[in-house]
Amino acid sequence: MTDAQETAADAALRTTGGAPPADVDSAPIPLLEPREGIPPVVATDEALAEVIAAFAAGTGPLAVDAERASGYRYGQRAYLVQLRRAGAGTALIDPIGCPDLSALGDVLADTEWILHAATQDLPCLREIGMTPTRLFDTELAGRLAGFPRVGLGAMVENVLGFALEKGHSAVDWSTRPLPEPWLRYAALDVELLVDLRDALEKELDRQGKLDWALQEFHAIASAPPPPPRKDPWRRTSGMHKVRRRRQMAVLRELWNTRDQTAQRRDISPGKVLSDAAIVEASLALPVNVHALTALPGFGHRMGRRQLEQWQAAIDRARALPDAELPQPGQPLQGP
Repeated sequence: MTDAQETAADAALRTTGGAPPADVDSAPIPLLEPREGIPPVVATDEALAEVIAAFAAGTGPLAVDAERASGYRYGQRAYLVQLRRAGAGTALIDPIGCPDLSALGDVLADTEWILHAATQDLPCLREIGMTPTRLFDTELAGRLAGFPRVGLGAMVENVLGFALEKGHSAVDWSTRPLPEPWLRYAALDVELLVDLRDALEKELDRQGKLDWALQEFHAIASAPPPPPRKDPWRRTSGMHKVRRRRQMAVLRELWNTRDQTAQRRDISPGKVLSDAAIVEASLALPVNVHALTALPGFGHRMGRRQLEQWQAAIDRARALPDAELPQPGQPLQGP
């Protein structure tokens, strides 16, 4: 960080007028490069051992982020993990080359981890052996402090006076090798997390909300992994249109078939068959492939083998006895 950037950051960290420190008079400074440049991607056991030693010897809290391939791959596994700590710098770790990060998680277990929207990243971090015992969630801190926009880019801009480039947030992080612009973006995502955490801690303390926030962070860190969702097919977009039990059975069978196919091919379920197409077929209850082909989402671009797979799922649901049809779902009891 240059002297000019440090001066701007110091100015941006001020809190004024009884409001969150979201009003920075000067235009935000574009943050274009990590302080120590883009680190090499860690993808071997030898390189990982060096990172473990460096971060174990570091000081202060640990900035953590993870990139997934939502919309491209099945599940929510991490395809890149970014870390930053004083004395250790920034590390970019490839969980494909290093699928077990439990040794790293162990040496950092007693360190406070800083994450933005922790509940989004914790499941994929747990899968590779990284689980914090203490954390500070900068998104939740922003919400508690009253910020109207709590995305990482907005928070860094409003609190610290820097503009992060966010153009690569929705790319396919399973791509290998990862392009240099993506790696730069990933490294910058943890560049200022410690600064953001310190500024938000001061603001929460000023508002008398710090103890409240720390209790919320503790609750997130100590919560057990959530159990698998019951009847996940009921979360299909457009499900509210499907009211008859036979139609629900078709939707369930199509959803399960799509999920099995997506898992086997390791692609996002939405790339196998859209929710809208599942709902259309559930409402129409087509009796053969010809009728199925006439429905939106099952057009001429879909191969005969795929069409037969979906029609077989529909036929299985149509043949179920009434006693095996799903019951209507319970209405939601909360917001």
